[in-house]
Amino acid sequence: MDLKDKKVLVVGMAKSGIHTVKILNKLGAKITVNDIKKENELGEILSEIKNICSDFILGKHPENIDKFDLIILSPGVPTDIEFVKRAKEKKIPIIGELELAYRLSKGKYIAITGTNGKTTTTALTGEIFKSAGFETFIVGNIGIAAISKALETDENSVLVTEVSSFQLETIKDFKPKISAILNITPDHLNRHKTMENYIEAKTRIFMNQNSSDDIVVLNYDNIETRNLSKKVKCKTVFFSRREKLDEGVFVENEYIVVKLDGNEEYICKVDEIYIPGNHNLENALAAVAISYSYGIKKEIMQKILREFKGVEHRLEFVDEIDGIKFYNDSKGTNPDASIKAIEALKGPLVLIAGGMDKGSSFDEFIDSFKGKVKTLILLGETSNKIKETAIKKGFNNIFLVNNMQEAVTRAFNEAQKNDIVLLSPACASWDMYKNFEYRGRHFKDCVYNLRRS
Repeated sequence: MDLKDKKVLVVGMAKSGIHTVKILNKLGAKITVNDIKKENELGEILSEIKNICSDFILGKHPENIDKFDLIILSPGVPTDIEFVKRAKEKKIPIIGELELAYRLSKGKYIAITGTNGKTTTTALTGEIFKSAGFETFIVGNIGIAAISKALETDENSVLVTEVSSFQLETIKDFKPKISAILNITPDHLNRHKTMENYIEAKTRIFMNQNSSDDIVVLNYDNIETRNLSKKVKCKTVFFSRREKLDEGVFVENEYIVVKLDGNEEYICKVDEIYIPGNHNLENALAAVAISYSYGIKKEIMQKILREFKGVEHRLEFVDEIDGIKFYNDSKGTNPDASIKAIEALKGPLVLIAGGMDKGSSFDEFIDSFKGKVKTLILLGETSNKIKETAIKKGFNNIFLVNNMQEAVTRAFNEAQKNDIVLLSPACASWDMYKNFEYRGRHFKDCVYNLRRS
């Protein structure tokens, strides 16, 4: 992809946007940076790129787009805003950071998406590939932009990539060797508007996979993902926690079993997997399906499944104070993710939830309490919405707080010995925090402050 002297507009200065600018500069492009935030709001972000880019449109979107040869959108930028529509009408190419990374990379992509479990499955799969001796880059929505590693790859590299629906909206040629859709439940409806649009965005992950060597891994237990197999143009590998499959990866007699291409192998016992919960068993099944399909030996998978301790902000044990355990599940950014966290822990639970409203319903979230959640502490813009749902469902032990420090202090005061304080917001973080990582780290800081108080 020859970008030398091409006039490129980069929209959105989040992490991927900064890396995109740096790579474009290396390739000799003439870059214009655009962000709806003003210079004083972007602060130190601009300092990273001011020495390599001098053309900025800040505080608004560009009015004149005719001069640009290419527009690159960061994942957080909606594709239906006015100037993007005009660019499409003028047939100016529009891609995202993931598509740019794909075009510049020489390695093979393993792409993993789904409403929940993406980060854990990506990290777990990446560790298996590393242990198998592949030059492995664990990238994407997991926190390391794929574009930042694109030029470091060669033909033997593997990029194990967590992919969001936002990123998939702007792919064109992106074609992974193996793709996986772990599950689909309602999420991001404030952006995608309908479930149909959300599902359509997810299916783009396999839209270019069409050869007998390409593989799509799907969750048999999730009806939405199971039905997607009808749209797949290459080989499908199912995984299931609940069903014994004629072909695929499943659980039998408390073992993870692979039955593919006439071969049958027992990988390891379910209780040998280090990370707890049925949702993590599903993540492990998906990682095994991907790894086995790539030709990785079962001994390597066994070792990593027994050793892998999970990822930060996903059911992460933080501390135990006066017999009360604290868990950080800030990655629980939708109701289904938080339901899985509640189900994975034994309780009793003092639950901290709330955040930005993505248009989700909280009925099933409250239903999942089932006597396990004894106290609900709410913060953020969804506080009253969740409270109203809880009261409607007959749950009344609720406290509204203004910030995380108040939430943690209240939770500690309400909890008793052998209780668990769980942060699992069931909402996005953007009403109060830059991202879920900042929220999770603030929670951990607040817990550590309890020891000092």
